[in-house]
Amino acid sequence: MILLLGASGYVGQAFSSELRRRKLSFIPLTRKAIDYSNFDALFDYIRKMKPEFVINAAGYAANLNLEVCESAHWEALCANALLPQTVARACLMTNTPWGHISSGNIYTGAKIETKEGQMRIERDLNRPEIHELFARHPEKILGFTEWDEPNLSFRRAPCNFYSGTKALAEEAIHGVGKYYIWRPGTLFDSRDDSRNLLSKLQQYEKVQDSIISLTQLNDFVRACLGLWEHGAAFGTYNVVNVGAVTTRRIVELIQQILKPAREFEYLENGDESYSSATISLCANCVLDASKLLAAGIKIRSAEEALKNSLQRWHVADSSMAYTSADLPPVNAALSGMALFEKLFARPT
Repeated sequence: MILLLGASGYVGQAFSSELRRRKLSFIPLTRKAIDYSNFDALFDYIRKMKPEFVINAAGYAANLNLEVCESAHWEALCANALLPQTVARACLMTNTPWGHISSGNIYTGAKIETKEGQMRIERDLNRPEIHELFARHPEKILGFTEWDEPNLSFRRAPCNFYSGTKALAEEAIHGVGKYYIWRPGTLFDSRDDSRNLLSKLQQYEKVQDSIISLTQLNDFVRACLGLWEHGAAFGTYNVVNVGAVTTRRIVELIQQILKPAREFEYLENGDESYSSATISLCANCVLDASKLLAAGIKIRSAEEALKNSLQRWHVADSSMAYTSADLPPVNAALSGMALFEKLFARPT
C-alpha cells in the first residue's frame, strides 16, 4: 500500500489517477483525516498502516504563479520546507522509503560551453545572444545536474520565496532515510487548467521568450513511480522531458495545433512587467536528465510531449479543481527564527 499526501493538488491528482490505472492500493491521506503536518500524528499513522512507500505531493503554490508565495511567506514555508522534514523524520523512524516532489525552480539559467571548451553559468537565458547560440548550437547549452548546488535559493539570493523554500526542503531532508527527491521542470499537460504552462501562455498579454526545461505531468508521475518500482538508487533525480525548448517554440506549436484567435506578443527588456515575468512565468532554467535515463527510465522528448498534449487538448473538469485542504496549517506563533531552527533540527 502507498500513502499519498497532497492527493487533491495538481500533481497529487495525477499520482492518484496513475495509481488507480496501475491498480495499486493507496490511501490519499487528507488533513481532515490526519493532520500529517504534526509529526506525532503522522508517525503513529505510518507505524500503524505500514505503507510500502510514501509520496509527498503536498506543497504551496507549486503550479500557480510564484507571486502567490511572495504574499504568503508563512504558508509557503510551512508547506514547502517544514512539512517535508516532518515526513522525512517519520519515514526514517519507521524505515519507510518515500518520495518528495521538489522543483527545478531552485535553479536559474544553464551551463554554457565557451569557445575555449570551458563551462560557465549563465543565469539569464533571455538574452538575445543566448537565444542565438541555442538556435545554432543547442548542444552548447547544458543543464544543471543533481550534483550542482542550487543557485536560486536563500543561500544564493536574490531568489523568489517559492524557490527558497523548495531549496530549503532539499537541504533539510538530505541524507535522512531512504528517499527520492523528484525535480520537475515547468509542468504542463493536456488539460486547460490555470496551473498548466500551456494554459498560462495562452492567457498572458505578453509572453517572455525563455529557454526552459519542461515536464509533462503524466510523464513525470510515471517516471517517479518507475524509479521506485524498478528499485533505482535512492537520491535526487531531475525528472524532465528530454531537450530544452524556447517559449517561442511552444507558442508556435500552440498556434499550429490549437489555432487560437489571438496574436502573441513578446516581452522586451524595456517592458515594465519584464522583471516580474522572469519570476512568475516558469522556471527559467535547463536541467540535465542523464541520471534519470541512466536509471533505465524512458521519457519522451519535450517536443513530442508538447505536440501530444496539444493534440489531446481539452477543458479541465471543474470537479478536479485545486484545493488547499491538504496544506499544513500555519503556526503563526512561531517566529521566523524559530521556523528556521525547527527546519534544520536534524533527527537523531
